[in-house]
Amino acid sequence: MFLYIIRRVIMLIPIIFLISVVAFIVIELPPGDWVSNYINNLRTSGIELQEEEAARLTAMYGFDQPSYIRYARWMEGIITQGNFGWSFQWGKPVNDVLADKLPYTLIISFSALIVSWLIAIPIGIYSATHPYSLVDYVATILAFVWVATPGFLLAFVAAFWVYKYFDFSPLGLNSTQFLDAPMDTAKMIDRIKHLILPIIIIGLSGTGATIRVMRANLMDELKKQYVTTARAKGLPELAILFKYPVRLAFNPLFSTIGWLLPALISGEVIVSVVLSIPTMGPTLLRATLAQDMYLVGSIILILSVLTVIG
Repeated sequence: MFLYIIRRVIMLIPIIFLISVVAFIVIELPPGDWVSNYINNLRTSGIELQEEEAARLTAMYGFDQPSYIRYARWMEGIITQGNFGWSFQWGKPVNDVLADKLPYTLIISFSALIVSWLIAIPIGIYSATHPYSLVDYVATILAFVWVATPGFLLAFVAAFWVYKYFDFSPLGLNSTQFLDAPMDTAKMIDRIKHLILPIIIIGLSGTGATIRVMRANLMDELKKQYVTTARAKGLPELAILFKYPVRLAFNPLFSTIGWLLPALISGEVIVSVVLSIPTMGPTLLRATLAQDMYLVGSIILILSVLTVIG
């Protein structure tokens, strides 16, 4: 087992290298760069920039060098110093931008996963033990509705209902009166209230599939011989259910946590944009539009590494 893990870890190195190359090539494909866009925006707004100043900015940010030189310097900084480069848009290191955005992304993503399991697992167990009942049919319909409904649409509707019926705006991380206030108990409670809606919406997006997986796996386990033997021995039904079948039905859920990590983080992009939550999603969108190449490349690389590790 130990040697198997070592081999898999060694295999990660060339895979992550190829992913980093592809990510860098993709973000280099659009015409122009951040400096040229910045200069064009200045000139559009009526600020005339001298050619010498434009050349100085181009050289300062390294856009006068070939792409492979920029890639080599970027990877050298990541490998030797853990430095993901400079964010042109934010005017500070990428590490600082990620340190600001990543905690809320992880909190929302993992909380959404827990919410999804808390809803889906009990429903899946009941549907498997009561197949083709009214509750099973209702759960099946809701599962397909949750799968088919886009998260951003649900976010729009839910935000409107919350504001209309509770007189509370769930947009952003804090209410207006707490924006410039120091962190205290009242501000923390207000922030938690703002995080409840995105956690529920993102969690519901994966609930339908989890219900179906749990139901199918548990129904397969309940048909096996060891369950029939346990019933023949007169064991209580709940003891039979939770001692082995439910535990074995959990295996696919645990084994898919790996690929759920990047899916949850990337899946909250549009929901966070709609609800104005400052997570990795809106940051990636803004950085892509602004051609903030090192920030975009770093986020893509992190998501890819999560995928490969998972």
